[in-house]
Amino acid sequence: MGISGISPWSLLLIIAILILLFGTKRLKNLGKDLGDMIQSFQKSLDTEDQTTVRKKTAKKTKRK
Repeated sequence: MGISGISPWSLLLIIAILILLFGTKRLKNLGKDLGDMIQSFQKSLDTEDQTTVRKKTAKKTKRK
């Protein structure tokens, strides 16, 4: 048994069926788009964190 009760052979069979249905080129493009989406999401989170830190430091300096 593998991950969550799925055997490695079952995973290979699922992957083979996906390749037959969609083709390698379409799956490659789908993976690339998914990776780009995740990177964009992470960048937006980093930007929000930086602006939050700037606002907090600005409030602290105004108090002094």
